[in-house]
Amino acid sequence: MNPGLRAVIANIAARLAGQNVNSAVYDHTQGKHIHVSGNISATSVAIYDHDRNDHISGTHTNLYDHNLNAHLSLNMNGSHFTGYDYGSGFHYSGHINCHLVTIFDNENNQHHQYTV
Repeated sequence: MNPGLRAVIANIAARLAGQNVNSAVYDHTQGKHIHVSGNISATSVAIYDHDRNDHISGTHTNLYDHNLNAHLSLNMNGSHFTGYDYGSGFHYSGHINCHLVTIFDNENNQHHQYTV
């Protein structure tokens, strides 16, 4: 999964789980802040990733990354989530613990941490 997209997924998942998140996600793997803005409700997602100049929109179960021209899914279960990135062809999963989001990306078989 694209590293910038992974950071945006961390932001979306935390917001859907009810966390009050910052406008920047700190990506511990890349060692930098990713600025994210936009709105998320129970039925729609409209996010702008300032780092990649990219829009992500749709519903949380059917998102679309406009720069990568790829769909992805995000399925929430409390503080845990799973999904599929159609652009890379790999699944991902994660969990939220307060402001720390951990995502396991099956594409590179690694855990990635984000502070939201």
